[in-house]
Amino acid sequence: MHLGKKVVVVMPAYNAEGTLKKTYDEVMAQGVVDRVIVVDDASRDRTVEIASALPGVLVHAHENNKGYGGNQKSCYRMALEDGADIVVMVHPDYQYTPKLIPAMASMIGSELYDCVLASRILGGHARAGGMPLWRYVANRFLTLSENLLMGSKLSEFHTGYRAFSSKLLETLPLDENSDDFVFDNQMIAQIVWFDFKVAEVSCPTRYATDASSINFVRSVVYGFGCLWTALHYRLCRMGVTSSPLFPHPE
Repeated sequence: MHLGKKVVVVMPAYNAEGTLKKTYDEVMAQGVVDRVIVVDDASRDRTVEIASALPGVLVHAHENNKGYGGNQKSCYRMALEDGADIVVMVHPDYQYTPKLIPAMASMIGSELYDCVLASRILGGHARAGGMPLWRYVANRFLTLSENLLMGSKLSEFHTGYRAFSSKLLETLPLDENSDDFVFDNQMIAQIVWFDFKVAEVSCPTRYATDASSINFVRSVVYGFGCLWTALHYRLCRMGVTSSPLFPHPE
């Protein structure tokens, strides 16, 4: 419990046997997490076996690979079913430090914010932390484009380290989103659409061989998906079109 609210960490896992326990140990060391949920997306390694041996972890394994977005849908559904008040997504590849969990949970638990994003850009240490130049340039270009189209002022749309209130997760039409990587971007667009309060905290950047990352081709596909999401948002906001991703109030 934190500020009287149940904190659940969800980990969308895929071939994470080498870093899962290390990530879990540091998550639990923060002293505010009540439950860890690991959803395995049909890994080919020992991820499920290792997760099942960790104390108090709720494990769900997809029989078939559903994609990164499909994995998150399962994560959030299970967290809400478990009675979570605050849900923090932490990648089990240890790319993001779990040491920020108490701060992020506190910002949600105080009811000042509905969403907290851990930004690798805020603070200006992304490149020093190992972010490849091409990723950094793409991140900045996409974020600028999305801010302009959506009228937002975020430092980064592409972090995988996020905290949410249960109210937010119950409100967003997440099942309408893609099962692929662009799910992350669509989710932030929906958060802006519903006018939820968003905060950002500076997060150290860590790139290593054991951290998961999509290749260049899939990154390009993701980039075009992000631009389409932002444009789609703008067209819906202008009333030019409608979409189940961005529903208008009844």
